[in-house]
Amino acid sequence: MTGQPVGGVAVKAFPVARSEARLLVPALMFIALVVAAVASLGTPLITSVATSFHVSLGSAQWTLTVALLSGAVATPVLGRLGAGPHRRATILATLAVVVAGSALTVLPLSFAWLLAGRAAQGVGLGLTALMMGVARDHLPEERSAAVIALISVVSIIGAGVGYPLAALLAELGGVRAAYGLGLVVTAAALLTAWRSMPEAPEGRSAHVDVAGAVVLAAALLLVLFLAGERNLWSRHLAVAAGLAVVAVVLLCVWAVIELRSTTPLVDVRAVRHPAVAGANLAMFVGGIGMYLLLTLITRYAQTPHGAGYGYGFGLTTFVAGLVLIPFSVLGFVAGKLTPRVRTRIADPLLLAGSAVVVGGGFALFAAARSDLAELFAAMGVLGFGVGGFSAAMPGVILAVTPKSETSSAMSFNYVVRSVGYSLGSAIGGLILAAGTGPGHLFPDDSAYTTAALVGIGAMAITTLTSLALARRRSSETNP
Repeated sequence: MTGQPVGGVAVKAFPVARSEARLLVPALMFIALVVAAVASLGTPLITSVATSFHVSLGSAQWTLTVALLSGAVATPVLGRLGAGPHRRATILATLAVVVAGSALTVLPLSFAWLLAGRAAQGVGLGLTALMMGVARDHLPEERSAAVIALISVVSIIGAGVGYPLAALLAELGGVRAAYGLGLVVTAAALLTAWRSMPEAPEGRSAHVDVAGAVVLAAALLLVLFLAGERNLWSRHLAVAAGLAVVAVVLLCVWAVIELRSTTPLVDVRAVRHPAVAGANLAMFVGGIGMYLLLTLITRYAQTPHGAGYGYGFGLTTFVAGLVLIPFSVLGFVAGKLTPRVRTRIADPLLLAGSAVVVGGGFALFAAARSDLAELFAAMGVLGFGVGGFSAAMPGVILAVTPKSETSSAMSFNYVVRSVGYSLGSAIGGLILAAGTGPGHLFPDDSAYTTAALVGIGAMAITTLTSLALARRRSSETNP
């Protein structure tokens, strides 16, 4: 089997033997699940970190933000390295960094060392795109499409797997015990990769655009900082707006650098392809909506019961984490079903349908949330929609992407997803903060309805964008 030409030379692909493929597929799934779950460990532990390290909740929030930031920066760099001949070494080295970071979170060190460890753990998020590249290079085409779709889904539902386990361990043994889970599973992932990851096909080369990486890192730092610092928007709007302008300028400078570079970090010209650009726009807006609903439901479930706000269940962190189980289960079901449905329905239409399902989750949450079972139902609908959306997204992008650029193309999509998720969380926080009266700790119930309506609007935009992609593909295949 021959891959796409690179520099005029055909690239030989090396499909693994059937017995090796049986081991390779679960290894790819396991690694993608581990890096996603470990990066999300900051979410349920924010309060525990603030208490254990005697820092503010805002400072403790950075245990999540710094992981997202390092992941967003590392993803395109690893994607470019993964497109070259040293992909196996890149995967092993990255997992070694993640294991080292996991050790820092467990050792009895200061809060600064904990943040350093979380940053190292976040680097692992860049491996998801590399797992897709391995699947596309070493599995038969039909098999690789289904595996890539599941890798995309697993990278989403990993948060739902890690959240309740980390919360339970934090309640039983403290924050160090919860982070100890991350050390165990990342060490297992490193061993798995060492035993199962094949070498990349011959004939490829990859150079990292250092200047582009630095500028992109600065831009993403500002974007994620602005997404996480909600008080800055409410108290110092001019400063926040100024920093937002700087971030946009840096992104424009980065695009110019990439266009002029002979070895760009991300092939911006390929990203400008209507199918890829449309898919990334859908991922960005859809990501905002998806993470917004995830944030709304988890916050609503943990609001103290009888606090005088007319709502709330007062769930502990662990029990609130159980609310994510329907999200993970139905997300995985949707991921398994999507490859079969793709034989009859085009990927862009699957994106549109999944966006409608997520919009239905918002509508359900807006109309019915007085009972815990209704929250479980809304979370299940969200998981099914997110699972379908995540499984269909790679097909839209990879349909117009050479094999050799799989890791790079998907890594950019995951950067877009990370930024969308961060903005979704920030938008939810801003809406709820605006609905919190003076002297009150929690927002009015109506603020949740307002946020849900905003989410419905985001998913409507995502649906229309996906339908436009479907219409374009139809016109290209049936001129």
